Amino acid sequence: MSPQKKATIVSSSVATVLVLVKLIIGIASGSVAVLASAIDSLLDMAVSIFNFFAIKKSEEDPDSEYQYGKGKIQAIAAVIEGTVITISGIYIIYVALKKLDEGTVTTLLTPSIFAMVFSIIITYFLVQYLLKVAEKTDNLVIKADALHYKTDLWSNAAVLVALGLVSFTGLDSIDAIFGLGIGVYIIYSAYEIIVEGIEILLDKSLDGDIVAKIGEIISNHPEITSYHWLKTRSDGTTNFVEFHMVLRPNMLLLEAHRIADEVEDQMMALEKRKRWIITPHFDPYDDEDVNVAMLNGKSLSEVNKAN
Repeated sequence: MSPQKKATIVSSSVATVLVLVKLIIGIASGSVAVLASAIDSLLDMAVSIFNFFAIKKSEEDPDSEYQYGKGKIQAIAAVIEGTVITISGIYIIYVALKKLDEGTVTTLLTPSIFAMVFSIIITYFLVQYLLKVAEKTDNLVIKADALHYKTDLWSNAAVLVALGLVSFTGLDSIDAIFGLGIGVYIIYSAYEIIVEGIEILLDKSLDGDIVAKIGEIISNHPEITSYHWLKTRSDGTTNFVEFHMVLRPNMLLLEAHRIADEVEDQMMALEKRKRWIITPHFDPYDDEDVNVAMLNGKSLSEVNKAN
């Protein structure tokens, strides 16, 4: 089993324990902040289970039907996870506003405080574990999960502070106000997850630094005259690169293939944790204008006639 699959199993198991503890205490005490945290953990559990299947599908090898693999499932999972987080944040805000309006009383403060301390300790160790797996695998789903549980850590701390203040001051509105703040923070944290997933689905290019280094690798090869039509993208697991490189017109195909192998090896060393699919194109001269014209719907015969 891959590290990322194990991570989703661990996170969903931890989330299940936290749901049971928080839900029982939240319903019994009437604390909006604790109940909000319980709902967030319930969604965590559902998302982590979904992530397991998303990672399982994304790791499948390319086949005749899905020739580029199914890596983008990770991006879809990230968008869904971010959307679920946003919905949970909106619901928490609704419950907090309702409590401010109705003025319900928070009870069982001591058990609630112990429940949140337990939750903070468990979530802290889970976050550290997920961050290590994310660093090792560079998996988008695990990074999203780690970010999500990191926001949970801060929201749990906020709930603990809220309960402490309610216990000290007797003002139940503090619980609702903190719940409101937690809801806003959860929505804010979801934004980055959704954006990253959408960028992958829209085939955004690789990071600017990586693209620049790829360009340097091609330009610095002594046998490559120039290059053009460099395109990059990622599905979260695999980096895709295609480019045209200009070589001597009379060069043997065997020599051109050797040069391509040399630049591909250097590119793959830029991110060793990722898989790479690199597609070079050999040109005897710079034909970028031709490529642009054909992209805009002109046939090769039309382009040649115009030239």
